[in-house]
Amino acid sequence: MSVRHREALAHLTYGLGETGGFVLLTGEVGTGKTTVSRCLLDQLPENTQAAFILNPTLSSQELLATICDELKIRYRKTGATLKTLTDKIQEKLLKNHQAGLNTILIIDEAQHLQAEVLEQLRLLTNLETHTKKLLQVILIGQPELQQLLQRRDLRQLAQRITARYHLLPLNREEVAQYIQHRLAIAECQQPLFNRRAITTIHQLSKGIPRLINLLCDRALLGAYGENKQVVDKKLVLGASVEALGAELSRQPWWQKSGGKLALAAGLLALTLTLGFVAGNYQDNALAQQQESSLLADEANKALQTTEAAEQTRTSPETNWPLVIDSSRSLPLAVRHLFSLWRLQVEDELSEPCQVASSYELSCYWFKGTLPALLKLNYPAVFKFIDTNGVAFYGTLLGISQSGASTDGERESYRFQFNHQQLEIDKAWLDRYWQGGAVIFWQPPKNAFFEAVTSIGEQSPVELIQWLENKLSEKQQRPAREVQALDAMLKNQLRQFQRQYGIDSSEAREQTLMLLTNTVDLGQPIFK
Repeated sequence: MSVRHREALAHLTYGLGETGGFVLLTGEVGTGKTTVSRCLLDQLPENTQAAFILNPTLSSQELLATICDELKIRYRKTGATLKTLTDKIQEKLLKNHQAGLNTILIIDEAQHLQAEVLEQLRLLTNLETHTKKLLQVILIGQPELQQLLQRRDLRQLAQRITARYHLLPLNREEVAQYIQHRLAIAECQQPLFNRRAITTIHQLSKGIPRLINLLCDRALLGAYGENKQVVDKKLVLGASVEALGAELSRQPWWQKSGGKLALAAGLLALTLTLGFVAGNYQDNALAQQQESSLLADEANKALQTTEAAEQTRTSPETNWPLVIDSSRSLPLAVRHLFSLWRLQVEDELSEPCQVASSYELSCYWFKGTLPALLKLNYPAVFKFIDTNGVAFYGTLLGISQSGASTDGERESYRFQFNHQQLEIDKAWLDRYWQGGAVIFWQPPKNAFFEAVTSIGEQSPVELIQWLENKLSEKQQRPAREVQALDAMLKNQLRQFQRQYGIDSSEAREQTLMLLTNTVDLGQPIFK
């Protein structure tokens, strides 16, 4: 398992402690949730009886009957009611407890559970001693499960969740380690995928292990067919069409915006050249003119299609009053920010930081200058103030060079306003932005799986070692084994902070944000 999978397993194990009731594991399709749950089953102590439900599209009565089947509880199949099934299950739980057995129920694909079925589960966990629940429940599902549990009528169940973990896709480095591990398991010690192939696999799969498996399998088959010893980028791109389908595979260059522009320019150049050569032939002139007009129309359509699809350049015709009025919603801007972390969040976002915490993310409320924010190198939601003093919001997607100026390259900033992407310059930012923004980031965790926003001399040794490991990665040096925040580590920390204009003797929030930043590895998406 990757570091993230091991963290997920640790969360599940912690949640099944003496007092645990419900434990929650969520993640996108194919990220390895079921694999983690099966690893958990393999590690359960012998004094545990586990029920595993793979298909939860059941009514309350059908669910109770399935639990009875899994726990080997005998009951009369005909005429069984909710009460008789509940009584049978509670009787079994008491017997297991008296015999020193723990009882665990694991439900996969739990996002399909109906609200009344979840409430029935909550009622089952009411049976408890002074120290523990007699039934512990692990709910495993896609991100929609998080949204389901935020319903008001399920708040009692949500309050009983003792541990939760959202499994994110693998970053580029983890993809490389994952591929190498799978090859090692197959007793292959040589690297069969080159660096560009792995980068392309990460981009196409978006870090989803299931898609990585498909791509690698098809690419290896393609390499075998072409008698190649190493899989390259070309083989991966060819495999993507078969493995992922045309919709998910990478577009050919001529279907991209830049390719459309190049194709349009090439068509125009070809037209002009043909027209010049045929200029002395009157009979061909009319035909060439018609062909030139036709090709020019096609080129113009390509340009118009690109501009309409991208909408990333501002122009004097940009209707800013309309753009500003359509961007008053903070929840919509935050939803765009979640999407950059590859999270599709549909629930009410009036409390974005609370929702973010359920996905193992933390909020950082930034207040400062644009250079300081850009040094953090994270996507962010900016709070703007219009000329009437009313707030509107935009999500920073990235930075681009928009042309030369007397002082070098002039930067422009790509923002999402409502459903429109626009590029704006610094003068526009200076007019509407007063230095406020919100950023999502993934903080390190302590031994109790709590988010850590500061590491200093009084921090546990495992966190100080984490700081040394992260600094060594950023500074490209071997990591040391440390037992304290010693003079050498302090000096290396100050060097790193000085590089980013941070003045602090401890690793506070901004420092940790820089150390945990994985933008260069494709998570989150920020270019």
